[in-house]
Amino acid sequence: MGIIGDSLDKAEQNTTTRPLPKSAGAQMRFLLRAEKGSTRAVARRLGVTQRTVERYLKGTFKRPRKDLAARLAAEVGKSWQPRVRERARRRAATTGGIVIETRARFGFTAAPGSTDDGRIRRITQHLSPAYAQRLFEARTSGAGEQRLREIAAEGLQEQYFKDNGRRARDLVVEFTDIDYVELDY
Repeated sequence: MGIIGDSLDKAEQNTTTRPLPKSAGAQMRFLLRAEKGSTRAVARRLGVTQRTVERYLKGTFKRPRKDLAARLAAEVGKSWQPRVRERARRRAATTGGIVIETRARFGFTAAPGSTDDGRIRRITQHLSPAYAQRLFEARTSGAGEQRLREIAAEGLQEQYFKDNGRRARDLVVEFTDIDYVELDY
């Protein structure tokens, strides 16, 4: 997806309470249950043949190639503990909020006489549940990376730079040249 979308995925995966299955066979069995017993659907998800999936299920194949092992772990990670993830998202969107840590260039549009030169800043900021809710809603509605950046920039603008309306009333923040973004909830 994009850097913020990937960070949301990673934060969501960090909410699980149990580790992923370790062996390739156990991971295949989990995907088979997730796909309601369809080896064809599991094969389509992983980009392999149906026969390959059946061989892992039977135990003929035990150690996948590195690329298949990475795809297998990624697919299992997407479907692992959906109710736990949903509960964590709901808690972040209603009471907990979301923490964003980033290193990026922040440019400003402000009143005359102030600086608007962008500079690289490292910021760790707790965003209110309202911004977490907006990020989740945008993500589920299929919004692009640009829209996710706008929501994150608005949250940082209001809560970090404007201090919830206590200063810099006319300040508008631009969130560009992102080095990294990590989200947690």
